[in-house]
Amino acid sequence: MNQERIFQVLVAPHVSEKAAVLADANNQYVFKVAVNATKAEVKKSVEQLFKVKVNGVQTLKVKGKVKRNKHGLSARPTWKKAYVRLEQGQDIDFAVAE
Repeated sequence: MNQERIFQVLVAPHVSEKAAVLADANNQYVFKVAVNATKAEVKKSVEQLFKVKVNGVQTLKVKGKVKRNKHGLSARPTWKKAYVRLEQGQDIDFAVAE
């Protein structure tokens, strides 16, 4: 996988209360990823960007909500997130990522 695709696959870390609990308890981290990204691409991207060993990846699509506004109905975009489980003893520090 080329260097440009690595940065296109991972969009951002997903910060939520559930993500913090998973990081502490199960050594899992949650990322917003490109909608067309595969599990293999997510795994390679995380391993190369953060210099860690990935144990497994689970992905899911989050359907965009339909919202009502003064112009009628509109829809928020659908996006994809990935739960990345790291090997025992590995961790990601987002403040010092290289």
